[in-house]
Amino acid sequence: MIEKKVCLKDLTLQEFEYQLVESGEKPYRAAQVFSWIYGRGATSFEEMTDLPKALRGKLAEQFSLQSLEVAESFVSTLDRTSKYLFRTEDGELIESVLIPSPDRLTICISSQVGCKLACRFCASGMRGVERNLSPGEIVDQVFLARKFALPETIRNVVVMGIGEPLDNYDNLLKAVRIINAPWGLKIGARRITISTSGLIPVIDRLAQEGLQVELSISLHAAEDRVRSELMPINRKYSVSKLMDAAKRYMEKTKRQITFEYTMIQGVNCSPHDAQNLASLLQGFPCKVNVIPMNPIDEVDYEPPLREEIDRFIEELRRRGVRVTERKTRGRDINAACGQLRAQKQGRIVERLQLLKS
Repeated sequence: MIEKKVCLKDLTLQEFEYQLVESGEKPYRAAQVFSWIYGRGATSFEEMTDLPKALRGKLAEQFSLQSLEVAESFVSTLDRTSKYLFRTEDGELIESVLIPSPDRLTICISSQVGCKLACRFCASGMRGVERNLSPGEIVDQVFLARKFALPETIRNVVVMGIGEPLDNYDNLLKAVRIINAPWGLKIGARRITISTSGLIPVIDRLAQEGLQVELSISLHAAEDRVRSELMPINRKYSVSKLMDAAKRYMEKTKRQITFEYTMIQGVNCSPHDAQNLASLLQGFPCKVNVIPMNPIDEVDYEPPLREEIDRFIEELRRRGVRVTERKTRGRDINAACGQLRAQKQGRIVERLQLLKS
């Protein structure tokens, strides 16, 4: 039985140093290898010409440099948003989205294969969760997208793609530290955003980490009745409990929280809904990011009309809430979380059914 190689993007510099020393090599070689990977974008040990040839061969036998491959990629003709469908070594599919704006380039990455939270307006959880992504699979999304982005530089990382990031806590935190590290991808902690649907015990745990990352909470409704309809997790962690956790996080970290609010016609975007949201957030130093939902074939929900969006935002601002609107991006390439993966899996199932018939 062939032993599986260790992906170097699963390791910290200290862990790699230890493994090198255990195999009789000098620890400083670890920094050389990581400089080739993260500094120069090397994808093979043969590129690392300042390492002895024997060491390069030895490393190639024990380690791999990549855990993902690009299955498909698309670029929007509307706004230059790029979407990547990545295939893992075990054949699973995940997505990342590269989002350009005038002052920065942001990548939205996945943390799991699928999602178990089953939010009713999201395509990511329609087939449940298959498994967690490894630290290397999370890091590799940024690493590979960085090559596509050249000559531009990825400035911001948002963990808001497929999966519930805090449901894969240990692997996520290790990946975040690699993305942030001076020997890693060197992206500032304050430019990394972790999104959650509201796993309260894990939010409390994250507050103790001493990280300067941004926290984004998917709220989507200010009332338990509506939020429970949209997000089953609210039946376990109510709106009031979630707000208490958010306040504890802010008090501990001194970091402002962003509340994500997907607007769905006839569900959560009336003037009354805006008033309820403003009352919930009264006295809470935060920002609300409203997002008109991306239509999904599998659900009946629709995005609100332009006048409904404007009226909702105006009501929030009138009541003192800091609010921004996240423009719908990449609609022509199905850039919403999980859409491309769901379509690809659907095509595979159709082909299998044809073969069986």
